[in-house]
Amino acid sequence: MYSFMGGGLFCAWVGTILLVVATATDHWMQYRLSGSFAHQGLWRYCLGNKCYLQTESIGKAPGPGRGRAWGHRAEPLHLFCRWRTVWFREGKGATTAYWNATRAFMILSSLCATSGIIMGILAFAQQPAFTRLSRPFSAGILFFASTFFVLLALAIYTGVTVSFLGRRFGDWRFSWSYILGWVALLMTFFAGIFYMCAYRMHECRRLSAPR
Repeated sequence: MYSFMGGGLFCAWVGTILLVVATATDHWMQYRLSGSFAHQGLWRYCLGNKCYLQTESIGKAPGPGRGRAWGHRAEPLHLFCRWRTVWFREGKGATTAYWNATRAFMILSSLCATSGIIMGILAFAQQPAFTRLSRPFSAGILFFASTFFVLLALAIYTGVTVSFLGRRFGDWRFSWSYILGWVALLMTFFAGIFYMCAYRMHECRRLSAPR
């Protein structure tokens, strides 16, 4: 039983770290625009060596004065902002919500995984006779909830990105932050499996023990 919980706790630690890194970094997707390398995450998009909040170019492109301040990056960034404006308008408002939905589900997933780790650590100190609320079982449920939330986040991001961005650029691909999200999904899922196996193993031993 404790070996299962140890394996689950290891997977949970790795999965939670990957969730935090994937949520915070700006490499969910990368592409080239007017010869310049660009990439973006859930919070910012970057063109060259400069990064900007996702909301900075939604709705309008930068004016000439602001463009001159950016120097040689003015033209590519201006085109990028114009493309983002068209992208969000064509989505009729629906695409503006997918950023918030993806962020919210990734944060919820991280919180569930963190709570699962705490519950999983407490499970080692639980008495041989399980209480009505089994800590290994609760930890497993929290890890499965984390898996569900990150799956929703990745599904929303993938669907909207492929539907809208794929029609705009031919030279684009998902990047390492996005891949880390899928790896985190697997780790939290296996953490839940391990803790459920530990719970079932203890239950079988308890039921087979002589009274």
